[in-house]
Amino acid sequence: MKQRINVFLPMRAGSERVPNKNTKTFSGIKGGLCKIKLEQLIKCNLIDSILVSTNDPEVVKIANTFNSKKIRVIIRPDELASSSSSTDDLIKYVPEVMPDGHILWTHVTSPFISSEVYDQIIEKYLEKLEDFDSLMTVTKLQKFIWKDSGPVNYNRNLEKWPKTQTIEPLWEVNSGVFLTKKNIYQTNNNRIGDKPYLFELSDDIAFDIDWLPDYKIAEALYFSTHGMAELSYNYDKGHLKNNYPRQPKQKETVIN
Repeated sequence: MKQRINVFLPMRAGSERVPNKNTKTFSGIKGGLCKIKLEQLIKCNLIDSILVSTNDPEVVKIANTFNSKKIRVIIRPDELASSSSSTDDLIKYVPEVMPDGHILWTHVTSPFISSEVYDQIIEKYLEKLEDFDSLMTVTKLQKFIWKDSGPVNYNRNLEKWPKTQTIEPLWEVNSGVFLTKKNIYQTNNNRIGDKPYLFELSDDIAFDIDWLPDYKIAEALYFSTHGMAELSYNYDKGHLKNNYPRQPKQKETVIN
């Protein structure tokens, strides 16, 4: 039986840190992060449907330009679309609108997670389902990490300043992808299960846009790898002037 992979893509209006973050022109691309992410997801062979959850008319407009059977837009309730809304409440809402199968939650603020990387993630998730009940992407932190007056990931009694490559790594949840079955949302009120597989992304692929400096850095990085897109007449067709370079296969990590 085919395993159905359905994407939940949240894009609310009213970003306070970067106004119109999801839809403003990004690195010369009209439709911005919203358009980039929808293009990436549509190209994924292993994705069956994409549910765009939004209260932003501009997001609706951009999504409709694709004319794709994969995309479905759901207007998010006002109580779940404000800056004070909690992620936990949104998680409880997700199974109400998502079809049966597996739910891949991702964000437009991760523009460097390409179609190829999404396919790698999904393939690994399906491969590991016998031993793990979910997957989330992480980034390795292998640095000197302190809390208050002492380190948390190395022992100063053994060595005050060890080589960073010998420090036990920690894993930062980078919010690139959360992937699990719909029933986990219903039973656990969570977007991961009790035993998630940790899929490591490199820093450049995992780069997440949260603040305005992040946005500016991401634009420069995106331009350096993709070049400038045509701004107008190819927009409605969902085409960019430049071909997307194939991204390297990502590392995989098992944390018990």
